[in-house]
Amino acid sequence: MAMTDVLSAEDIKKAVAAFAAAESFNCKKFFELVGLKKKNHEEVKKVFHILDKDKSGFIEEGELKFVLKGFTPNGRPLSDKETKAFLTAGDKDGDGKIGIDEFTSLVAES
Repeated sequence: MAMTDVLSAEDIKKAVAAFAAAESFNCKKFFELVGLKKKNHEEVKKVFHILDKDKSGFIEEGELKFVLKGFTPNGRPLSDKETKAFLTAGDKDGDGKIGIDEFTSLVAES
C-alpha cells in the first residue's frame, strides 16, 4: 500500500514542503496539513502500518527520523532534536517507541 492510497499526493507535497527547513517539523501541524487528521480510525491505522517499515508493530526512533520519507521519497530526514520531540509527543507509555494506539491518539489530538 502506498501513502497516496490514503492521502492525496497534493496534500502530501504541501505538508512535506511546509517543513523543508531544518528544525521546523511539528508532528501535530504536519498531521493536519497532510490531511491525516480528517481521516477515520482505519485510515490512520493504514498510515501507521506504512510508516512501520520493519513491521514490528511499533514506530521506533530510527523510523521516526525518516517519517517524511515515508510520505514521499523527497522528504528530508528529521534532525535528532525533531525526532526526539516527535517520540516524546507520541510515546505515552515511555517504552521508547510509538505503538498503533499511541499513533492514532497523537493524530486525534493534533
